[in-house]
Amino acid sequence: MFNRFLLIVVFVPLAVILIALAVANREPVAFTLDPFNPGNPALTLTMPLFIFLFRALAIGMIVGSLATWTKQGRYRKLARPRGAEAENLRQAVSRAPTASQGPALPKPTN
Repeated sequence: MFNRFLLIVVFVPLAVILIALAVANREPVAFTLDPFNPGNPALTLTMPLFIFLFRALAIGMIVGSLATWTKQGRYRKLARPRGAEAENLRQAVSRAPTASQGPALPKPTN
């Protein structure tokens, strides 16, 4: 249910906006990598503007994902031994006999 909601509320409007952006920015533009000689054809790319925009968006998402993954590395490192410890405890509990569940509590007297 949540996936369908996410699809309808977020991805469909985003797709409509990106398609409209691509249609509105179809004209080729020159992107130069040489600020001192802008007319240098070896370092100039000519493509539609929406391609540059989509590439910038994709690069930003990749760099942001890598930064988040790197920042959360210490938590993953800490979770590995704790997960192994939890699994060992689960196995120890499942191997333990059912009769040794601790001392029996006395019955209450009224």
